Amino acid sequence: MLAIILIVVAVAILAVLGFAATRPDTFSVSRSVVIGAPPEKVFPLIDDLKAQQAWSPFEKDPAMKRRLGGAERGKGQVYEWDGNRQVGAGRIEITDSTPPSSVTMLLEMVRPFKARNKVVFALAPRGDGTAVTWTMSGRQPYMAKLMGMFVNCDAMVGREFEKGLASLKALAEHQPQP
Repeated sequence: MLAIILIVVAVAILAVLGFAATRPDTFSVSRSVVIGAPPEKVFPLIDDLKAQQAWSPFEKDPAMKRRLGGAERGKGQVYEWDGNRQVGAGRIEITDSTPPSSVTMLLEMVRPFKARNKVVFALAPRGDGTAVTWTMSGRQPYMAKLMGMFVNCDAMVGREFEKGLASLKALAEHQPQP
C-alpha cells in the first residue's frame, strides 16, 4: 500500500514538473489607467526616477538604501536600491525616453531573485487626459514557470502596478500646473 502511495505521489510530482516545462519562456504583465491630465504633465513624473519615489508602489521600506545616478532625468538616469525582503535589491535604468509618449527601462533585480526585465510606460492622449500603460516583460526561467503553477504572478505584480498607477493618477491630477 505504501509503495502505491509513493508511486502516485512521484507521478504527480513528475506531472507538475513536466507541465511547468511546457509553460512559455517569456512573460508580460501590463496594467493601464486614464489620468485626467495631459501627457506633458504626466510624463515628467515617469521620466524622472526620483519623482517616481512619490508614487511607486515599491517604495515600501523607509530604511531602504537608495542611490540615484547617471543623467539628471530621462535616458541614462539610474536608480539603485537595497531594502528589506519586501522590496529586495536591484537597479533600474532609463534606456529610452520619448517625450511625452514613452519611457523604457531596464530592471535588474538582485534579490529576492535575479531577473532582467524590460519596463515600458506608454502614454497616449485620451480626450483631455492621458492613457498610461505600465508593462513589464522578460524571460521566464524554469523556476519561475514552476512557481507560476502555484502563484499567480500576473495578479501579484499587476496589483502593485494598479496601486502605482492609482498613486500616479492622484499625484498628476492634483499637482498644480507648471
